[in-house]
Amino acid sequence: MSADSPSPPSAEGPSANTAPRAVAVRSGHRLRYGVVGLVLVGALGFLVAKGLGTALNFYLPADQAVAQRASLGTRTFNLEGVVERGSVHTTPDGVDFVVASGATRVRVQNSGSPPDLFQPEIPVIAVGHFDGSTFVSDQILVKHSSDYIARHPGRVTAPNGTRR
Repeated sequence: MSADSPSPPSAEGPSANTAPRAVAVRSGHRLRYGVVGLVLVGALGFLVAKGLGTALNFYLPADQAVAQRASLGTRTFNLEGVVERGSVHTTPDGVDFVVASGATRVRVQNSGSPPDLFQPEIPVIAVGHFDGSTFVSDQILVKHSSDYIARHPGRVTAPNGTRR
C-alpha cells in the first residue's frame, strides 16, 4: 500500500465496532418514536372526533324538526319551541305538552320530572327523538326566557307566530 491510498479500517479499531451499531440504534429509536407519535396522533384524533360527536347535539326549532322528520329518523336531538298554553298535562311517567314554533305544533311526551321553571309560554328544549308524530323526550331544558331571547334574538317563536 502506498502512503497516498487510504488504509483499510482495522477490524479492531473503534469506528469498526460502533459506527454501524450507532446508526442501527438511531434508526431503531426513530422508528419507535414514529410509531409512538402515530399512536398519539390517532388517539388524539379519536378523542376529538368522539368529543365533537357528543358535543354536536344540535337543536332544531319544532317547525324545522317536523320538516326534517324523515331524515332525522329516531336519532336523538334537541327540539326547541315554546310550551303552548293549556297543553301541559301531568302523567304517571312525567309530563305531556305541546311545543310551538311558527304555525307548527309538536306533541312531546316527557318521562321524568320537568324542571321547576317549566311552565306554559316559555321556551324549552326537549331532548329526545321522534316516534311517529310524537316527540319522545327524557329531558327538558328550560332557559330563562329574557336572557335566552336577548342572546338569541329571532330564534324563539311565540305561540302567536311572532319571533321573540
